[in-house]
Amino acid sequence: MSSVRKVVLGLIPADGIGKEVVPAARRLIENLPSKHKLHFDFVDLDAGWGTFERTGKALPDITLEKLKKECNAALFGAVQSPSHKVEGYSSPIVALRKKMGLYANVRPVKSLDGAQGKPLDLVIVRENTECLYVKEERMVETTPGKRVAEAIRRISEEASVKIGKMAFEIAKSRQALRASGAPSIHKSPLVTIIHKSNVMSVTDGLFRESCRHAQSLSPSYASIAMDEQIVDSMVYRLFREPQCFDVVVAPNLYGDILSDGAASLIGSLGLVPSANVGDNFVMSEPVHGSAPDIAGRGIANPVATFRSVALMLEFMGHQKAAANIVTAVDKVLSQGKILTPDLGGKSTTNEITDAVIESLSN
Repeated sequence: MSSVRKVVLGLIPADGIGKEVVPAARRLIENLPSKHKLHFDFVDLDAGWGTFERTGKALPDITLEKLKKECNAALFGAVQSPSHKVEGYSSPIVALRKKMGLYANVRPVKSLDGAQGKPLDLVIVRENTECLYVKEERMVETTPGKRVAEAIRRISEEASVKIGKMAFEIAKSRQALRASGAPSIHKSPLVTIIHKSNVMSVTDGLFRESCRHAQSLSPSYASIAMDEQIVDSMVYRLFREPQCFDVVVAPNLYGDILSDGAASLIGSLGLVPSANVGDNFVMSEPVHGSAPDIAGRGIANPVATFRSVALMLEFMGHQKAAANIVTAVDKVLSQGKILTPDLGGKSTTNEITDAVIESLSN
């Protein structure tokens, strides 16, 4: 008989509805059926704009220390960053990705069977540490009263090859699932590289070249088809023919924009999960933001957070527990009886959490 496996999970609700969907996810995890032989311990951690206002740090040193020394994985809620410069403030989620070595942001977007509109089943693999998100900006005054803002866009061969390899690994894994009978709209694997090298020939040219090189790193990638799309053309095709894409790999900014756009095709950001993945750690987070307009009202959609937990478990090797969560969530959504307002329903966060928990064992 196999022994129970212990997982120490850091919980970082952060801001806004993160304080509602992360506790809902904890309740879901605590109700996973015992057949999965998983035991979870939880470490509550602080980060975010509210933490910055209280302490002067958006990412306290103790949070980072406990993640590195005590936790196997983490779940992040949402961050409410100001739209203007605030001295001393920097996004904690961006900092966590860099300091924890989480170089890949993986965002699956899949429509439910029988849903209206064009079917889609794709994964956006976004480089997580570079591009314009290095946050190296400056303001210069060229002549008195005339300001110019500048930003560094950094693309390295090392990071681009790593994210390219991750994309091919995910394509290979998805094809293995199809071969074992998992339902899919795709018959064969495809990796699509996103760039704008017709304009930014140096930075995007290096990203394109490095991702193409990644295919040569393993004989197992040889059977995976590869193509590429200019980013503006990709936006057009994503909305016109989303069913054509399997695994999409992109630099940081393009991946961020494309994944939010893809979310609109299945109805709500409240449905889309993500995982920040490194070589030895995974931190999952729902794609949606802090949603201050509904924070505290008890109507936030926890589905993206539940799916993020499943994605985290999948990357940790607990595929059966992950599949249990995905199936339970899909069952509740397909029934259409218990839905939060963003999906046209009137249910609360707690009501949809109760329904998914009930479906775990059915």
